Amino acid sequence: MSAGESRATSEADGGYHKLEVYQLAHDLGVRVHKMTTSLPRFEMYEEGSQVRRSAKSVSSNIAEGYVLRKYKNEFLHYLYRAHASAEETVDHLHYLHETQSLTDEQLYRELLEAYHHLNSKLFRFIESVEHQHEPPMFLQEDRETYLPNPSSLNPET
Repeated sequence: MSAGESRATSEADGGYHKLEVYQLAHDLGVRVHKMTTSLPRFEMYEEGSQVRRSAKSVSSNIAEGYVLRKYKNEFLHYLYRAHASAEETVDHLHYLHETQSLTDEQLYRELLEAYHHLNSKLFRFIESVEHQHEPPMFLQEDRETYLPNPSSLNPET
């Protein structure tokens, strides 16, 4: 099974994979990773390492927050971290461009525009969670469906 097939399978499962902000962040993380493979050798372990880490951190924080979405404050904590990592990535891209390590002007502009788009979507997503958060559906359903009958837990009855 190829990596693409594995990802397609997990996306079909739903969860955080269905979130547009996650999809954008993940795709940008991959694009930034690929961009760093063409950086000068000395940047591979300096700014290249930093920009890869911050770019990949965006989607990872969205995923981790989504899993903890039962707790509004935890969810928001990770979404804010994702937003911060996206802004950090933009800063690293500026450094790479200004030091002339990233010489592809078109790629630089495309990545900046894509991160600007992602950051605005992340900001709106955070606002939505702040104002309209509801626990996951499985927590809203009748809890008795998930709880065992108390009499079945007592062997003396």
